[in-house]
Amino acid sequence: MKFFLPIISALFAMIAFGPVACTKGQESEVKAELPAGYRLSNPSAGEKTKAVYRFLCENFGRKIISGQQESTWKGSPEYEMDLILKETGKIPALRGLDYMNSDFDGVTKRAKEWWNRGGLVSICWHTGIYGKGYNESKNDRPNFQLLLDEKTEEHRRMIANWDQAARSLAELQDAGVVVLWRPFHEFDGGWFWWGKGTPEDFIRLWRMMYKRFTDDFHLNNLIWVLGYSGEVRDGWYVGDDFCDVIGSDTYDGSEHRNGWNKLLRVGAANKPFAFHECGKLPAIRGFIDKECIWSWFLIWHTDWADANRGTILREFYNDEHVITLDDLKDRFR
Repeated sequence: MKFFLPIISALFAMIAFGPVACTKGQESEVKAELPAGYRLSNPSAGEKTKAVYRFLCENFGRKIISGQQESTWKGSPEYEMDLILKETGKIPALRGLDYMNSDFDGVTKRAKEWWNRGGLVSICWHTGIYGKGYNESKNDRPNFQLLLDEKTEEHRRMIANWDQAARSLAELQDAGVVVLWRPFHEFDGGWFWWGKGTPEDFIRLWRMMYKRFTDDFHLNNLIWVLGYSGEVRDGWYVGDDFCDVIGSDTYDGSEHRNGWNKLLRVGAANKPFAFHECGKLPAIRGFIDKECIWSWFLIWHTDWADANRGTILREFYNDEHVITLDDLKDRFR
């Protein structure tokens, strides 16, 4: 019976909320209230946070939000956005940012600007245990017994690093910006330090950050995105009360049906599914018509943005099922 619970949850969502599989010509506007089970994990979430989450849930299975990760080293932070505009005549609805290399001020500035343009904001964080960037996120060797012990110096230093991000997120909260917060991404892959322990270590780590940001910093502008790798390994789920969206990623250019089906078995009760990172996009007809429609897709930056130039990108951004910046029409400001 335990095995079938996730499937039962998914079926309940289909019955109460509508089908999660795509139907051509389906209306994206849903007037009914969210079904039982679709709730934010933080009961103190702000009204704008609720509005963004409602938008995700209303469109999940009906339309997909376009997203693009930025880079900051290609001459302009707008490199990817300008590329998409030139190729498609459209701009993505969702901008992906990264606190990597302690770029807190820069990310805060660009997140505010994007939100004020009417867009949605996603932030991830390549960081070492105590700071820095991508190399440290992969090369650090954690001792979880010490890191998870609140009495140790190792724990104190790790928390001091987290608090830098929390203060930046608090500044965004003060500015009215809602953040799709995606920490510790691809945790079940084992290549970043946060995934080099046991699943139990990771779950404790995630919940520790969740409680600190929610209870101590009162960050009520966060929608917590639990981003698996493409493997979606068993045993890593943090619990319904500690996340709001679950997702998977792949860089193989496929429709990623395996990721979707694996997420169904995770056991999350009525969480929208996000294709939270991807490389080369598949053909949209196979992605939309044969596959259930993800809440959003987010193309990775630089070489991956370049790799999507051409017909497939234009078809994505001009398809009736794809939400771009123009479609948001400042609805969250």
